[in-house]
Order: sequence, then C-alpha cells, then structure tokens
Amino acid sequence: MTEQNTLPNGWIEDKVKSIALSIQYGYTQSSSKDPIGPRFLRITDIQEYKVNWEDVPYCAINDSEKGNYLLQDGDLVFARTGATVGKSFLIKGNIPESIFASYLIRLRFPNVINSKYIWYYFQSPFYWSQIIDKQVGTGQPNVNGTKLGQLTVFIPPLAEQHRIVAKIEELFSSLDNGIQNLKTAQQQLKIYRQAVLKWAFEGKLTSVKNDNSQSQETNDLPEGWKKETVKNIALNIQYGYTQSSSKEVVGPKFLRITDIQDYKVNWENMPYCQISDTEKQNYLLQDGDLVFARTGATVGKSFLIKGDIPESIFASYLIRLRFPKTINDKYVWYYFQSPFYWSQIIDKQVGTGQPNVNGTKLGQLKIVIPPNIETQQAIVAEIESRLSVCDKLEETIQTSLKQSEILRQSILKKAFSGQLVPQNPNDEPASLLLEKIQGDRAKNNPKSPRKSRKKDNLS
Repeated sequence: MTEQNTLPNGWIEDKVKSIALSIQYGYTQSSSKDPIGPRFLRITDIQEYKVNWEDVPYCAINDSEKGNYLLQDGDLVFARTGATVGKSFLIKGNIPESIFASYLIRLRFPNVINSKYIWYYFQSPFYWSQIIDKQVGTGQPNVNGTKLGQLTVFIPPLAEQHRIVAKIEELFSSLDNGIQNLKTAQQQLKIYRQAVLKWAFEGKLTSVKNDNSQSQETNDLPEGWKKETVKNIALNIQYGYTQSSSKEVVGPKFLRITDIQDYKVNWENMPYCQISDTEKQNYLLQDGDLVFARTGATVGKSFLIKGDIPESIFASYLIRLRFPKTINDKYVWYYFQSPFYWSQIIDKQVGTGQPNVNGTKLGQLKIVIPPNIETQQAIVAEIESRLSVCDKLEETIQTSLKQSEILRQSILKKAFSGQLVPQNPNDEPASLLLEKIQGDRAKNNPKSPRKSRKKDNLS
C-alpha cells in the first residue's frame, strides 16, 4: 500500500516526521546504581515490551537539561542500534522520574495522534519492511533519527485510531492468553523431562532385575546398582584436535562446539580441517562416541555420535568419551542430561569470564551404573518411550507459537490497511489533522539543550 488512492476513505499516508511533535536522541551519560538523579532508561532495560523500573539505573543530569529528556505518558522510545534496532517501547501511565539514553530515540505525538496506534503500527509488517530496508551498518545495524522520520505511516481519522487500538488490544489479549498457556505447557514439559531422567537413574522406570548380582543398597540405589566415576567406565577421555577450520575440502569434517545446536548437527554445513593421516586416526569420530563441551556458554552439554557420519574429527574445545561394550552409550548420554549430572557440573565449573570443566574434572564425575547391559538398554527404551511423547508435544507447541505470531502479524496488517474495524463516514478525515499537528509542533517542540552537543531534536 504505497499510493494514497489504495487507502480507505478518510485516511492519509505520510512520514513520521510530519505527524510527530519531535524526534529526539537521548542523553549521553554514564549510568549509576546510586540514586544521583532520575532513572536512566537504556535499550537493555527494555525486554519483551516491558521495563522493570525498579531495576533501571540512575544518572547525573542538571535541572536545566533534565526537562528536555524527561519521559512522560505517550512517549514512544525507539532502539536505534544493536540487535534490537527498530524495536519500540511505549511509555504508559505513571513512571518514576526518568530520562532516556543516547541509543534510544524518542517520538512524541500531538493529541490528534493516538500514540498507541503508532506503537502498534511500529510492530506491523508495513513498518518492519521499511526498517529492514533502512538499516545501515554491518557489524552493528542502526537507524538514525533522519531515517526514522522518513518512514511512511498510514493515518486514519482520530476516532478510527481509537477503534483500531481497542480492537487490537481485544484480539491481542486473547492471543496473549493462549501464548501464555503454551509457554506454561512448555515449562511443564521441561519439568517432566527432568523427572523422567531422575526416575530413570533412581531405577524407577524399569522392573528389570539382575538375579545374579550382589545386593548393594548403598545410597538408596536399587539392588545391584553402584556408583562409579566416569574415568572408571570410559575407555578414554580425550581432548580434540587444535587446528583452524576451513570451508575448503582440505581434510575431514571438523566438529566444533558451535556446530552442535539443540542436540543436532548439520554435517553438510560443517567445515573441514587439515590433519595428517597418522594424526587423523587418533581423532576420527565413530558411532557411540560422546563429545562434551568443556568451555563457554554450552559447557557441560554433550552430543552422542550415532549412525553413519562423514569422515570427521573433533575440535579442541570438545572432549570425547569412548566406552566399552559393557556400557550402553545412550545410557550415559541420557545420564549426562539428568539433574544428577548437572548438579555435579555446576559444582565443578571453574572460570568467571569463561566457565569450563577440564578432562580431569569430567573423569571425576559420579554416575550410577546398573548391574548389566540389559538393564541399561531397558532403561534407555523406557526413557525414549516417554521423551518421544514430549518431543511430539513440544513440536505441536512450537507450531502453535509460530501460528500465533503469524496471526498477530495478520491482525496488524488488517488493522493498518483499514480491514479490522468499519469506517465511519462521519469521522473527521485524517487530512484535517495535519494543520492541527503543525500548530501543536510549534508550541511543544523542545529546544536543543546545548549547541555543543550533536543536535538532539531532529524534527
């Protein structure tokens, strides 16, 4: 919708700069945890369209400047850089005395523009298609105030703006309730998964017994079970190969921590690395190998190599465990996802900036072992039977969440193309609003507080 004659009767198409009283950059200052001035709203304080004002820091600013940056009900602040570029937040109701930081841009609108209407427009596909087009910067995408002012917005009569906002909020309320129920179900599935794994390694999932085993009731373990260290059940604990990866086919595939996502590996997208034939044999991955992330954000997470894979070796930030035939590799892998395992990993992590667990600490972890391979296999079968149901439910939930977002965008698309609420021919046309906006802008446009500062007010 780019031509005015495609808009509903009484609507206009104009630029943000034409309908806003002001487009203003925030204040440049360091934040402080001490109450040395007003609250200091930053991009990072805005999470999922919410702000916890009690956690927002403060900043020092003199009284003569403060008035130019004070936030009030109806202000729309906009992230102009970083990962959240283009996202906006509407100031609503009573908030603590607050100003906004320099990586935010504030839009302020006259009374003839419903600020909630603009905020919802700033979540619509009409808006985002323009933001993506106007982003600049490769390392840190951004949109400046001038580009923001040039964005196109569709404006209906004021009365229709109110009707559209009311209808959006009615529909979104029902949609949000449904999404919350889905997320609650997701959380319950996570709790159930951990409960299944807990029961499994307490011996509560299977009635298989080893009649020939010695009775050992230590630490409430089932008869015949015992606690072992990882180093006592593994054939070896080995660090990966240190080398740079390459997109060129210079050798075998090169499995890195970053290639493992959600317990899956896309082998086709994995890079390669150079390695001599004699060294390669020491690092080749095979069915049943368990690789373990020893550092970074995913420290402690593991991945089980199963089935036929391309010729591959593993990188130095991974540790490989290999087991004898008396140990079921899937049994160990599932144990490495259980609360018994994670409580030990958290305890043994070292490093503040980059947590890690080395091979020695991994080898010292405790694992409960049933008396024979048949019991291990039976436990694995019981775990997979229950978790497969969880996987199907999770897939259904994810599909529903995606459909919810599609529905949200469909509602917004209808809203800003005049299809969500009926038009009223008695409404004052939006074209008559522009004269009122020009008058309001002349009276309310804040002046730039300092000549030495980069021009704050861009309207």
